[in-house]
Amino acid sequence: MKYLMLLAIMVAGIGAPAHAQVNLDGFIKKNEFNDIKISPDGQYLAATVPLEDRTGLAILRRSDSKVITSFALGKNNHVSDFYWANKERLLVMVAKKFGMLEQPQATGEILVMNVDDKGPTPLVGYRATGGKMGSRVGVGTSQNNVAAIALHGIPGDDRNVIITAAPYSEEEMWTRAERLDIYTGKRTPVARAPIRGSDFYTDNKGVVRFAKGSEFDNASKLFYRENDQAEWKLVNSENDSGRVEYPIGFADDNRIAYLQVEQEKGPDAIVAYDTGSGERKELLRDRFSDPTAIIHQFGGSSSPVGVMYMDGKPHTRFFDPKGREAHLYEMLSSAFPDDSVMVTSTTNDGKIALVSTYSDRDPGSFYLFDAETKKAAYLLSRRSWIDPEKMAKVKPVELTARDGMLMRGYLTLPPGKDGRNLPLVIYPHGGPFGIYDTWGFDTEPQILAAAGYAVLQVNYRGSGNYGRSFHQSGAQQWGLTMQDDLTDATRWAIDQGIADRNRICMYGASYGAYASLMGVAKEPALYKCAAGYVGVYDLVTLSAQESRESKRLNIWTSEWLGSGPVLASVSPNRIADRIKVPVFLAAGGEDETAPIAHSERMEAALKKAGIPVETLYYRTEGHGFYTVEHQREYYTRLLAFLARNLGEGNSK
Repeated sequence: MKYLMLLAIMVAGIGAPAHAQVNLDGFIKKNEFNDIKISPDGQYLAATVPLEDRTGLAILRRSDSKVITSFALGKNNHVSDFYWANKERLLVMVAKKFGMLEQPQATGEILVMNVDDKGPTPLVGYRATGGKMGSRVGVGTSQNNVAAIALHGIPGDDRNVIITAAPYSEEEMWTRAERLDIYTGKRTPVARAPIRGSDFYTDNKGVVRFAKGSEFDNASKLFYRENDQAEWKLVNSENDSGRVEYPIGFADDNRIAYLQVEQEKGPDAIVAYDTGSGERKELLRDRFSDPTAIIHQFGGSSSPVGVMYMDGKPHTRFFDPKGREAHLYEMLSSAFPDDSVMVTSTTNDGKIALVSTYSDRDPGSFYLFDAETKKAAYLLSRRSWIDPEKMAKVKPVELTARDGMLMRGYLTLPPGKDGRNLPLVIYPHGGPFGIYDTWGFDTEPQILAAAGYAVLQVNYRGSGNYGRSFHQSGAQQWGLTMQDDLTDATRWAIDQGIADRNRICMYGASYGAYASLMGVAKEPALYKCAAGYVGVYDLVTLSAQESRESKRLNIWTSEWLGSGPVLASVSPNRIADRIKVPVFLAAGGEDETAPIAHSERMEAALKKAGIPVETLYYRTEGHGFYTVEHQREYYTRLLAFLARNLGEGNSK
């Protein structure tokens, strides 16, 4: 009897579905910390702490790692950024998002706290008014009820920062630059906008020198002034030059400004702009990638010295390859050869730097780097329970679309597999415009790879990071050339021998969900199934919804989404009869980005067409599921769906 019981257990173990062997809890568990910054004197560390549907922040004493204070924001409220204004005072910027996948929307609030405070106090935004801290404003006047849409520190000034202020009222479009006293909340205007919706940029003394904005035609204009008494003058108009220019900082002399400049073809360049003579000199330009992060001088200066690029794997380039920061980055990269390395903050004297590392198999860790001894001391990891050796490797790939367009992407292979004849999931990113896939630890491809599936992510046309022309080539191409790019990527994976042509599925979220359903409608013989998570499926409805929002959004809709009869022809729910494979849909009832009605109509259309469709709806979730239990159920259902339609990923 014991032998029979043991045999039954062994057989049950052998027959257990591969997807059931994936440790979902290890993947969906929140990071211990997201971002960490060191105080100017090096005594404290501020760290954001992700919670289920909000973000907390903790301040730790560096000497013993003791938590001095911590707080959590309300439901759907997140710390979008934080800034050490001086050695004792921290400024916190707030954003809201209704769902895990939604892009955070800034609330315009700045909260302030000292290291020994129990929590922050409103300084700017709808919960604060004028210099009276902590009070809640009513409708009030637009002069007091303002949002802070940007913040710039002033090197050497421990009491003031520069903010870009704007009204909450949608009927008003003004912005202005203001000096904000971080102790009293007093705001003093320092610059008026030369154009609607201006963003302001300061030099190293805190003087507002640039303003960038656009009118309702969405054409960017850049203005410059020599000092805070001078008049604005136009130095670039997209309508005339065909390019957009973004200030990223000033050299120490405050004469040379550094601009990120879009090019007619290819990626953006970093240009040194002589504000005296008007001369422009190109300093850096990558072969494929736009700058993804700006590297600043160590210490109290805010001057840019280099750039990080995401061309396949991340890499850095510096204005002066022999400079101090270039040398230290070279040392750090040598110490962490398999990782991407970024200095997130430094002390004012530049002697201690907080270093972030991550890789395709490691969510990331933080180190304290002593610039004098050249030694890095481990601080903590984002997900200490993840074993990088057991995670899947991510390989940058390059392929060509049918019209010759070069595309970059990433292939994630299941651990232990040789990359031949595998079941494949095509995983398009959301957005779609301006968003792009990157090299690094990506939870969903890792879950799929752990279940035995190869995962292909492609930066199709319209994606960000590859220059103006690549971005704009996706305009009005929903379901058209943008979709063809994903089809071509699928065929490339088959031709390379990576994919088993009989075991390929499309799966994505938001726009990625749209592309997945559109993919199986447009190429019914190419895929075995499709899964859509919090997706949009009716472009006619989406266009009407966007057009009602505002005049500016109406222009965006016509320029990027498109209009007219073509929208119906590329709406998956309106051509559901072309779909011939099983579909899995998941959505949240509180989703404001992709309302659940899209999924419900898609479901109804599939049922009417006689197509098998499974659904998972949570009425209390938004654009992506926050709740761990809901995430666990979702991924369990998704993996089971893939296993039924592609076979067990680990079965071969």
